[in-house]
Amino acid sequence: MLFDITEPRALTAAEFAALEEQRALAITLIAPPGRSQPPDLAGVLGEPAPRQLGRRRLSGADAAAPLAVEHFFAGLDSDSLRELLPALGERWGVDLCAQPVADKRPRRRLLVFDMDSTLIQCEVIDELAARAGVGAEVAAVTARAMRGELDFRSSFRERMAKLRGLAESELDGVARNLPIMPGAERLFAVLNAQGHHTAILSGGFDYFARRVQEHLGVSEQHANHLQIRDGRLTGEVDGPIVDGERKVALLRRLAEREGFALGDTVAVGDGANDLPMLAAAGLGVAFHAKPLVRANAPCAVTHAGLDALLYLLGITDTP
Repeated sequence: MLFDITEPRALTAAEFAALEEQRALAITLIAPPGRSQPPDLAGVLGEPAPRQLGRRRLSGADAAAPLAVEHFFAGLDSDSLRELLPALGERWGVDLCAQPVADKRPRRRLLVFDMDSTLIQCEVIDELAARAGVGAEVAAVTARAMRGELDFRSSFRERMAKLRGLAESELDGVARNLPIMPGAERLFAVLNAQGHHTAILSGGFDYFARRVQEHLGVSEQHANHLQIRDGRLTGEVDGPIVDGERKVALLRRLAEREGFALGDTVAVGDGANDLPMLAAAGLGVAFHAKPLVRANAPCAVTHAGLDALLYLLGITDTP
């Protein structure tokens, strides 16, 4: 083994060079607080077991925090692990993600996030529907759309129509009680301190995205604009609907405007309409996602909080 780093620290240039010379693959293991790391990861990755080149602890010593460790292997590729790692993760109750070593190099990135059920623990359209007295029927359509069973645009218009006549005053009550996803505040505190550019790309509504943007310090937001006439929702939105295709277009536009290569972009989401941007980004992360999304995303976080994204970027708990 080239190195075994038991305390969180950055990899040196020499360590990165050695790993890249061996065409190493990084597997990040994130275990919930109180859960020990499973032994001998190499022993379950193939026969014969791949050669482990190094190991680095990313998390600190706080027992109340997740345990995060990077394992670097030679002779593996991420495609061969696409089904194995999720199965192991479910068996052990941990998150496992395979990435090229280059993903772990520190650099400024563009990170884009879905909002509903990703940055916040609810679907805003369902909350509005509950206030309009149509909560159950709208929530059922939302669930099917997020699972990929319905076309997003047509299902969005169907749900919006049921909100026609809802008083504008109801929006503030929902906005003031948005439950922020665990780990989101820590994640953005670190991302902002390191100078990354962040954006919300949401199929929800900009009225609420602006609140989340302000609370977390997100650089910008792009979401649907509710149409309001005489103090009530019309059941329509102004401008193009932010669906999966538009999220990809926005990702590409932001990358070009801010001067990022697509390889330096990260996309995070949970629903089927997020899959296109997860595939287009340099790193796509399905966060607490629907089964279809987990199965098709390059990387998935199912057990840890949103700040687990820091570990996938190779960021340690201490400088």
